[in-house]
This record gives sequence, structure tokens and C-alpha cells, in this order.
Amino acid sequence: MRCTLCPRMCGAERTETRGEGFCRMPAGPAGLHMWEEPVISGTRGSGTVFFSGCTLGCVFCQNHEISAQGVGKPVTVERLGEIFRELIRQGAHNINLVTPGHFAPWVARALEPALPVPVVCNTGGYERVETLRLLEGKVQVYLPDMKYALEEPARQLSGAGDYPTAARAAIREMFRQVGPWEIREGLLVRGVLIRHLVLPGQLGNTRRVIDWVAETFRPGEVLFSLMSQYTPQPGASARGRRPPGPTRHPGGVSGGGAVYGKLRHPGRLHPGAHLRPGGIHPGL
Repeated sequence: MRCTLCPRMCGAERTETRGEGFCRMPAGPAGLHMWEEPVISGTRGSGTVFFSGCTLGCVFCQNHEISAQGVGKPVTVERLGEIFRELIRQGAHNINLVTPGHFAPWVARALEPALPVPVVCNTGGYERVETLRLLEGKVQVYLPDMKYALEEPARQLSGAGDYPTAARAAIREMFRQVGPWEIREGLLVRGVLIRHLVLPGQLGNTRRVIDWVAETFRPGEVLFSLMSQYTPQPGASARGRRPPGPTRHPGGVSGGGAVYGKLRHPGRLHPGAHLRPGGIHPGL
């Protein structure tokens, strides 16, 4: 196939065992994951399956080996379905698909027949609406990032200047599919939980993200996770990051460590303390 699954629409040739383009392949590690939000991990863990490659090029990525270095191995659709069921037998509260968008047609097949636990689509937010619709009815919980509301940091730090436009449309589509959030016995069983990681020097972007979420959704419709665990990564100095692949949209991670100087800051951020002077939108 010639791939147009993500907003880059790079047209790369992909087969059952080989993929080029920006995101690359194959499937990555799988296991019970205890470190998501408590409503996802619960007490027994989230049955997490990582998919290798990524449609973004974030210089601060904490999963660099999986997202950019191809850690993983090819699996068949049938084997992927078996992995889901093995995780459920191990006690997983849900099946947590991490960056599955560039595998969506095959993931959709692996999710048949329906699983007895919720399916979580855990994504960087840079998705095409048309691709998300391949998962409609098969995913109960969407866990998207909303990394940027501003084009410039999206272009500089993730190589995707069109990220804000794409992510807004994608998150609206996710909400259309699953509706307002629902928690049972402390676990999220349906809905959208939007994540945002606060980055050094980017509090203006964070405020714009918060404003967009609060202005787009009514209270009680979506959940919002404001994350403070930023940790400098090797890519924060633009070293060790592979160059971006072919793209039909503005973007491209710029070279040179000076662009990312503020991302080298080692201190953890407390979102509330840093954001209150500028005000948090009353909708949140």
C-alpha cells in the first residue's frame, strides 16, 4: 500500500513486513503497565502494546528507542490479537495501544471479535480523522496528547507545523466517537482523556492548549491530564535524532542544539505553580 494514514500523507510503500516513510515499523514491546493515569492503570495494570515508529519527531521523546530506532519485531494480525488476549489473561484492566495510528487498518482487524475489556488508543494527537474512523466502534477510550496549540514550537520541536490543526480535528473526532467520559469502579471505561506535557520555556503554549480544551468542551465531557514529568532527553540538544522522513506538509526538525536550549533544563515543573500567575481557564 501507499500510506496516507497520518497527516503527513507521505505515500511511502508499506508491505506486511516492511515500511518506509516517516513513521517506519514494526510492532514494539507489550506488557502490563502501571504508570499511566490511575484511571487507566488501576491496580493490575494496563495491557500496553507499543507500536514502533512515530508520525512525529519530538526532540524530547522519552520512548526514543521505540519511536525512532525501530525496536520491535513484525507480527501478524492474528498474533497481535493473541497478544491482546494474553494480556487480558494476565489481569489487564484494558488494552492500551500506544501510537497505533500508522497501523490502524491492521489493528482494527486484530480487534475482532470485540475484547471483554476497554480498548485505549494512546496517541500523540497527530492523526487524520479518516484514519481514526477505521477504529470507530473498536476503541472505547482515547488518550491523546495535545502537545501544541502554536505552530512554531510544533515545527521546531516535533517537525510538524500543522500539528495544532491536525490535533484539534482529531480530538474532536475522538469525542464524537466515544462521547463524555465514564468511570466505573475507579477505571475509565469510555471517553477522552487529553494529555499535555508542560515544557520549559513553553508556558504560553500550555496556556493556549488549556484554553482550547476548556473552550471546545463543556465541563464533564473530557478529562484533562496536565503532566509535569518533563526530563531532558538526548534529543533535547538535537543529537541522536534521525532526520525527518518525506513529508507533504510544513515541518522538519531543525538542526543545531541552540534551538532547544531551554529543553536542557533538568528541573521538574509543577504545572499549577507555574501557570497560576497567568491564570487557568475557569472551564478547567
